[in-house]
Amino acid sequence: MKIKKLKLSNFRNFEDKTLEFAAEATVVVGPNTSGKTNILESIHLLSTGKSFKAEIEEEMIAYGEEIARVKGLFLEGKEKTILEVVLTRGEITIGETPGKTKKVARKRLKVNGVGKRLIDFAGNFKTVLFGPQDLDLVTESPSLRRKFLDSVLSQVDREYRRAVMSYNKALRHRNKLLLKIREEGVPRSQLLFWDKLLIKNGDYVARCREDFINFVNEANLQLPLSDFQLEYDKSAISESRIKQYAKEEVAAATTLVGPHRDDFLFFVKTEKERKRDLSKYGSRGEQRMGVLWLKMAELAFVEQESQETPTLLLDDIFSELDHEHRDIVMELISKERGFAGQVIITTADPHYIEEFGDVEKINLA
Repeated sequence: MKIKKLKLSNFRNFEDKTLEFAAEATVVVGPNTSGKTNILESIHLLSTGKSFKAEIEEEMIAYGEEIARVKGLFLEGKEKTILEVVLTRGEITIGETPGKTKKVARKRLKVNGVGKRLIDFAGNFKTVLFGPQDLDLVTESPSLRRKFLDSVLSQVDREYRRAVMSYNKALRHRNKLLLKIREEGVPRSQLLFWDKLLIKNGDYVARCREDFINFVNEANLQLPLSDFQLEYDKSAISESRIKQYAKEEVAAATTLVGPHRDDFLFFVKTEKERKRDLSKYGSRGEQRMGVLWLKMAELAFVEQESQETPTLLLDDIFSELDHEHRDIVMELISKERGFAGQVIITTADPHYIEEFGDVEKINLA
């Protein structure tokens, strides 16, 4: 499925904007602050139901407005699908009476006009996003890498989406109980239900993450300098592990084991068959190459699991990459190499994509 048309209403800096995209490649050109990234954010929102940049979803609503809408027309052969996300601040004004409001949902998700839960909305339209923020995957906090894993796996596995949501809900309840145990002397037996829920869903989340990391390590991507490897730092959860940290968890009033504490590390193999930690001993160029390797593996994984080539969203990455790495990206997504997916690129400098050939251009002057 590919995006054909996008309509934005009071989304970020766009009051009313309609954009059309080519089936193969579209380049969005504009100066900084023109809203290039906002366009990709809106497309990603239609893909996952979530923003890749907003800390709170209300930020996506234009200043002074109550409602924002993102609506996309998607084509798959002769089939048409309309995906829509409606965002509010939690209440809207009724009529013209000042101060008269009613409470509404902060986010509504629709497929062909029918309301859907996030678990059923995400993954209808597959995307792989590569932006400047991804270049921090090697060096920044584990939470960024966990968010990446969730983003990839949630697109292709409905059960993973359900397991993550159930796990996070159980984790919040369990942590509140741990605080009550510490502060109010609530009996520890109240944790049993939440323990079982954490273990059941945590096991599934961990298995999926491990399968993805194994896929990445075994994928034949035919990239230059691709002797990279991921190592899964799994925080296993089980009855015995929970018992092992029982006293420490009450003291900290937080759950100390489980996939919410997972991480993965980037390594590169050396000539002597030794592994070198990219976060500590890799050059900036090697780190960026490692992330490029991971994003290409993500593209292959989503395609394999869904039997659908995802739309590739490249958010101004050419200004962040050196000439060699730009050439690698352009080659990987070229027709000559057999890439059949849709590509949407943003850039402030159209010279970066001159070698891409004849592409649709959208100018945000």
